[in-house]
Amino acid sequence: MALKLSVLDQSVAAEGRGHDLTIRQTLALAERAESWGYHRFWVSEHHSHPSIVGSAPEVLMAAIAARTQRIRLGSAGVMLPHYAAYKVAEQFRVLDALAPGRIDLGVGRAPGSDGRTAQVLNPDRHASERFPQQVMELQAWVNGHNLPANHPGHNVYAYPQSDTAPAVWMLGSSDYGAQLAAHLGLPYAFAYFITDGQGADQALQIYRETFRPSASLQKPAATVCVWALAADTDEEALRLFESRARWKMDRNVGRIGALLPPEDAGRDYSPAEQFALERLRESALIGSPATVGRKLRQLAARLEVDELVLITWTHDPAAQMRSYELLAQEFALTANSLL
Repeated sequence: MALKLSVLDQSVAAEGRGHDLTIRQTLALAERAESWGYHRFWVSEHHSHPSIVGSAPEVLMAAIAARTQRIRLGSAGVMLPHYAAYKVAEQFRVLDALAPGRIDLGVGRAPGSDGRTAQVLNPDRHASERFPQQVMELQAWVNGHNLPANHPGHNVYAYPQSDTAPAVWMLGSSDYGAQLAAHLGLPYAFAYFITDGQGADQALQIYRETFRPSASLQKPAATVCVWALAADTDEEALRLFESRARWKMDRNVGRIGALLPPEDAGRDYSPAEQFALERLRESALIGSPATVGRKLRQLAARLEVDELVLITWTHDPAAQMRSYELLAQEFALTANSLL
């Protein structure tokens, strides 16, 4: 079976470009991703984050739904402890009405922000402890099922109702999400790009070995979200990677900001940072289409997944577009890939 490729775009801030342009670039990328044959287009949720300005995935998804016809659209994800599960169900039922049968509702437990921002979003510091219960409620409301008679939400339904429903996905970067996804019979997406791959094998093994079939999913379905960057040559990809590398180095010491241009990002590394940079370059999924394609195929084979979700940061939006276009060509994606 051919490897399916999907996109996760986080609306990443870039020095010298307005946040409004960044959001509109996400819309433009979604349209192109559909034309190239990518399977899904997911957007993320972060709050008060100087680097990632995609704060409302449900709003972005509505705009993308109006500009696309076939590609699946999803959240990666909605940070559920911030919200009432019922309201999230309503939002995604509306999205499903706009794009019937194309909506993925990815949920996560992490705050997607710092502690202070998380408290502003939801003053209940223990909200994440209810996450499993919230997910079960969300499943019921999204799928039009009634909650038990002893539940406050009994006989409460999320509208609009229709013949299709959003597909609920569990997102995670640890064993917790894998265990919960398996217990509830949900598809699972591991955030490989967050952990640099650490824990991926174990989480996927736990998910597959403990999976319990559900009404919506009879067997395990897993994907991983990986950071990748392709350019016309290995050398050009390495140059473009400087922006992401600088960001990671700065983040490690508590500096978080917009992406710098490659020519500025590669300056003034300390000896320790230079050593870390070399290790980062060696492990990164960057290079020509053939180079990145080989690495992606090897990773998918090792993790036994038939789909990879690609996330790509570049300072120049054109370079990001080019990366996705080159990889679509490398994997022979076509509009028929969406059927």
